Amino acid sequence: MTKRASGLGKGLGSLLPGTDENSAGKYFICPVNAIRPNTYQPRKKMNSDALNELSSSIAEKGILQPLVVSSLNDNEYELIAGERRLQAAKLAGLEEVPVILREAGAQERLELALIENIQRQNLNPLEEAEAYQQLLDEFHLTQEEVAKQVGKERSTVANTLRLLNLPDYAREDLANGIISMGHARVLLSVTDQKDCRALRDEIINKKLSVRQTEEWAKRLKEKAKKVASRRSTKKKGDLPEDYCKALNSDLVRYLGTKSKIIQSGSRGKLEIEYYSPDDLERLLALIVRQQ
Repeated sequence: MTKRASGLGKGLGSLLPGTDENSAGKYFICPVNAIRPNTYQPRKKMNSDALNELSSSIAEKGILQPLVVSSLNDNEYELIAGERRLQAAKLAGLEEVPVILREAGAQERLELALIENIQRQNLNPLEEAEAYQQLLDEFHLTQEEVAKQVGKERSTVANTLRLLNLPDYAREDLANGIISMGHARVLLSVTDQKDCRALRDEIINKKLSVRQTEEWAKRLKEKAKKVASRRSTKKKGDLPEDYCKALNSDLVRYLGTKSKIIQSGSRGKLEIEYYSPDDLERLLALIVRQQ
């Protein structure tokens, strides 16, 4: 099946140094139906308009850069890099494509596919995060090792991985381009799930910019702090507020003067106002008599 490559289009020599008459056999022409998808392809979505544009270009000028494949058996190959080119070639009606054979293990196939997509900016942020997570989980790499393999800063990899903590609805929005990575980062900072959902709805309904989204998130956090502060003042053991008010009303009616119940957990104090020595004696008589 292996044939000497010919008619690969302009630019191949510059893209792949050494692919000249003296290095025949480093790449070959392969039937498209002999190429199986990359098991570890991180790309889940393709822009149909961009794919059609690439298909038109391939139909006119050919494939300028060969696909990279590994051998499955004598008649089949698994794609390592070049998913968009393969799909576009099929759309253009090509029956054969130029390929380079490279033997690679599972981890290297994922790394190469990931690196190619990142360099071409073909992955949405969520696909990139999922690919990083796969390298961590399946191949037991550290974030530092992943960053080194894909040529990114470790902090960039870590921030991208955080996108996987988004609620499902926000992950879907990010994957579909409804919200940006900047919006997603702000949503991650909102810990209350109801607030997070409400903010996401505001982003979409009001077409908020990232800066506007940050302002909304700031207001939500300030509101949450106030609620938490009010709750913290209610210590464990406090009587329910409505019950405490009812007791105080009964006390005011019985004593005929202002009074206040001040709680401090299961303890507290009772404040009773009097307006003259005679009033004090009256109150004491009521209290003593009640005893």
